Amino acid sequence: MKQVLIACLLVLFGMNANAQFSKASLQASGLTCALCTKAINNSLEQLTFIKSVKPDIKTSTFLIEFKEGAEIDIDALRKGVEDAGFSVAKLQLTGNFDQLAVAQDEHATINGKTFHFLAVKKQTLSGEQVLTMVDKNFVPAKDFKKYSKSSSMSCVQTGKAGDCCKKEGLSADSRIYHVTI
Repeated sequence: MKQVLIACLLVLFGMNANAQFSKASLQASGLTCALCTKAINNSLEQLTFIKSVKPDIKTSTFLIEFKEGAEIDIDALRKGVEDAGFSVAKLQLTGNFDQLAVAQDEHATINGKTFHFLAVKKQTLSGEQVLTMVDKNFVPAKDFKKYSKSSSMSCVQTGKAGDCCKKEGLSADSRIYHVTI
C-alpha cells in the first residue's frame, strides 16, 4: 500500500525524483596534445561541485567524480570545456535512482531539474543508471539530429521550455535537459 501511495504521488507531482549523480564521463573534441587535456582538466577542477577529474589522454575522456550531496551544474561542465577552447563530444552522468518512471518523449523532474527522455522504452529506473546527454553542444551535430527527430516538442531544439512544456507548469525560460539511456 505504501509503494502504491508513493507511486501515485510521483505521478501527481510530475514524476519528481531524487537521484544523486555521483560521477560523469565527459569526452571532449578538438584535443591535439597533452596541453589540451591539461587545459580542460584545470578548467573542470575549478568547478565547486567536482571532487576529482581523471583524464585519459588517449580517448580525450575525463572521468569526473562529484562531491557527495553537491548540486551538479550540467551546463557548467560544458562551459568549462568550452572555456578551455574545446567542445563536448559526449557526456554521460551516472546516478542512483529510486523508482523513476521514464518514457519516450516524456519529461521527468530529478532534483528540481527537468529531464526530457528521448529514444527510450517505458521503464522504471532503479539503482545505478547512466544517462547520456543528447542536447545541442553535448553531442556531435549528426547525433543531435538523430535524437531530435524522436520528438516533436520545441524544447529539443532550444533546451528551454516551450509551449509543449507549459502544461507541466514550467516557465518559458526553464532549462530542459535532453537525455537517453
